[in-house]
Amino acid sequence: MKYLSILGSTGSIGTSALDIVRMHPYLFGIKALACANNISLLARQIREFKPELVCVIDENKALELSRILKGEFKPEIVYGENGFIQTASYNKSNIVLLAMVGAAGLKPALAAIEAKKHIALANKETLVMAGEIVMAKAKENQVSILPVDSEHSAIFQCLKGNLKKDLKTIFLTASGGPFRKKSFKSFKDISLKDALKHPTWNMGHKITIDSATMMNKGLEIIEAVHFFDVSYEKIQVLIHPQSIVHSMVGYKDGSIIAQMGQPDMKAAISYALSEPDRLDLQTDFPSFTDINSLTFEKPDTKKFPSLLFAFEACRQKGTMPAVMNAANEIAVEAFLEKHINFMDIFKLISKAMEDHTCIDNPDLSSIIEADLWARDKVRQAVM
Repeated sequence: MKYLSILGSTGSIGTSALDIVRMHPYLFGIKALACANNISLLARQIREFKPELVCVIDENKALELSRILKGEFKPEIVYGENGFIQTASYNKSNIVLLAMVGAAGLKPALAAIEAKKHIALANKETLVMAGEIVMAKAKENQVSILPVDSEHSAIFQCLKGNLKKDLKTIFLTASGGPFRKKSFKSFKDISLKDALKHPTWNMGHKITIDSATMMNKGLEIIEAVHFFDVSYEKIQVLIHPQSIVHSMVGYKDGSIIAQMGQPDMKAAISYALSEPDRLDLQTDFPSFTDINSLTFEKPDTKKFPSLLFAFEACRQKGTMPAVMNAANEIAVEAFLEKHINFMDIFKLISKAMEDHTCIDNPDLSSIIEADLWARDKVRQAVM
């Protein structure tokens, strides 16, 4: 029996993970759940899965949850940063699914590693901000970190059974988002409503905007560097609109191994939780005769400079990835609140990276300081 703590239980990854638990109740038990604001859904999850510990974003949400559950089963309720850390390191769980969005996931991830919990990682920012520190801590504590993103799960599976020295290229696929065919001239007219319409995936608002700007793929480039201990120069991004090939790995003999499946996160989530076993998810294979063709394109970095930002952050290393990530988070937040336009997201990230003096080989405090610096800088530019 595997006992789970799920941080981000009310988001798309968290709810999909709970669907998997429903399908396999004799394999998984839920010990702890955490979310930010969706208290009504969290309450329903508590009633169904009976976790012993739950966490919410602040004291007001904790009080609200306590009122909703009055007279019913009530777990221990904690809140805030310390509460998320407590949830991630809960002693009765042995796997932590980290599906929080944003930099807030870093400290809980480190806490889980220190508590020797195996991690199913869906939080991109953990490795983007502090990949070297996180992976070193995982190795020190003999903790496995398995990818939940469909692309990194695909790469992980394609690398299995092969020698690292034979790896030549990682082909990281991307759907291209809602603006793949949109002309660069018309980008200035992109509305929030347009940006929130993803052609393939159903995700939260922040991740959907990251897909529209292709920053999600930029973050995945940096993640891949740390997950698979490779140079960014071995990573190539391909636009693949059908989202059937989740990623590919090329070897020095010219062989390419691809992992394919329906554009559904459940397969990647379940594999991170059950590896090396595979669970029966009762999922249909893609209908290849109906699809007819699988196509690939080069990304347009004039339209989507986020990819260039990510490769530059990889080149500079140090605190630059944390600055890029923090600038993006605040810029996306400003766009969602309609304070800036779509193209301003790129400008704000570029300016923050340009103005930052990168610190090589930073410790955790330097990374957090750089993160806060970038957030303040973008906020001031937006005001």
